Amino acid sequence: MSLLAKSKGEVTYKDLSKLHKWALVVLISMGSSIIYAPMYLKSVFYDPLMQALGCSNADLGLMVSAYGLAALICYLPSGIVADKFRMRTLAWVGFIATAVLVFVYATLPSVQVCLVLFVLMGITSILVWWGTRFKVIRLCCEENEYASKIGISYSIYGVTGLIVGLVNVAIVAAISGSLGVQAMLVFLGVMIALLGVASYFLIPDFKGEINKDAKLFSLKEAATAVKHPGVLWACVAYFCVYAVYQGATYTTPYLTQCFSADGNLVNVTGLIRTYGIGLIAGPVVGWIATRIKSPSKAILGGLVLSIAILGGFLLLPQDPAGVMVATVLVVVFGFATYGAFSIGSSPLSEVKIPMSIFGTATGILSVIGFLPDVFIHTWYGSMIDAQGTAAFQSIFGFEIMFGAIGCVCLAMMLRTMKKRRCEEPAAEAPSAADAS
Repeated sequence: MSLLAKSKGEVTYKDLSKLHKWALVVLISMGSSIIYAPMYLKSVFYDPLMQALGCSNADLGLMVSAYGLAALICYLPSGIVADKFRMRTLAWVGFIATAVLVFVYATLPSVQVCLVLFVLMGITSILVWWGTRFKVIRLCCEENEYASKIGISYSIYGVTGLIVGLVNVAIVAAISGSLGVQAMLVFLGVMIALLGVASYFLIPDFKGEINKDAKLFSLKEAATAVKHPGVLWACVAYFCVYAVYQGATYTTPYLTQCFSADGNLVNVTGLIRTYGIGLIAGPVVGWIATRIKSPSKAILGGLVLSIAILGGFLLLPQDPAGVMVATVLVVVFGFATYGAFSIGSSPLSEVKIPMSIFGTATGILSVIGFLPDVFIHTWYGSMIDAQGTAAFQSIFGFEIMFGAIGCVCLAMMLRTMKKRRCEEPAAEAPSAADAS
C-alpha cells in the first residue's frame, strides 16, 4: 500500500500509518525551516547580504521589521484561517506563492522593492502558511504528546536548516560577491516550491480540522481563546522567549566587530547557533518538558540559562584573544534560546486549550509572541550604526530584561494553572443540597 492509501476521505491521526504521520511531521518541520530562511538570512549571512544589497545595518533591520509588521497583522487571522480551511490548501498555496516572491528577491532589487517583497512574503508565509505549523503537528498526535512532538519537530527544523545552510555557505564561498547571494536565493526558492508540491500530495483531509458553518473571522472565538485561563501569560512569555531568541542574531556581528573573528568562522558559528544546535536542543528540552510534565518549567530553565550567558557577554572583555571563549558562549546561548523557543507554543497544550479554537489561540500567541520582529531588528541595527561596538552592551542588557520578564510571566501562568486545578475538584464536588 502507498503512503497515501490510508488518507482517502477525512481521517484522524489514528487512521494514518506511522510512516504517514512522521512524513507529515517531517514535511511541516522542514517547511518551517526553509520557508522563512530567505527573510532571516541575516542571521547567518549578515555581511554578505548587506554588501549584495548595498544597504546599511538599519536598512537590513528595516526589511525584517517590514516582514515582522506584515506578520503581526497576519498572525491572528492566520490562526483563524487555519480553523476554517484545509491544511493541505494552506500549505501548498503558501509554499508556492512564497517561492515566487523569493525568485523576485533573487534579482537583488532596491531596498524599497525589498521592503514590498518582505511585506508580501509576510502575507504568503504567515496569513496563508503559518496556521499549518503547529496545527498539523497537533493533528498528528495525542494532546500529551504535543510537547515531545514539537521538540522533535524543531530538531528536524534544525537538521534541515543546518543542511540547507551548509549548502548556502558552500554557494557563497564558491561564488563570490552578489552572484553568490543570488544563487543562494534561487536555491531556496526551488526548495520552497518543491515543498509546495509535496504538501499537495501528502497532507490529508483531517476530520474536525475545519468548521464549515463558522464565519471566517470570529471575534467570539478570539475572545474565548483570550479568556481561557493562562493563555495571556503564555503569550507574553512567548514574546519574551522570542525577543531573546532573535537577540541571538546579533551575536554574529558581535563576534565580527568586537573580536575581529574570521568571516568563515562567524558564518559557521552562526549556522551552528541558528540551526545545528537544534539537533540536540529541541529534543532535549522537549524530553525534559515531557519528563517533568511541564513545558513552562522547561522554558523557564532555558530563560534562566540565557540570562546567565548574557551576563557573561557583558563581563567578557572585547578583545580578539577572547574570540574562542565568546564563540563557545554564543553556541551555548544558541542552545538555551533555541531550546526555549522550540517548545514555546507548548504552554497552549498545558493550559488545555480546546482543539476547536486551537488555531485561533495559536494566532493570538503569534501576534503577541512575534511582536519583537516589528521593532527589535531596526532598533538594534540602528544602535550598532550609531554606537558601534558599544551598542552590544546595551543590546545584551535589554535581552536580560526580556528574559527576566519572561520568567515572571511563566511563573504567573503556572500559578494560574495551579489555582485552576484546585478549583476544578471543588466545582465538581456535589453540594450539601444535592447530597440530601
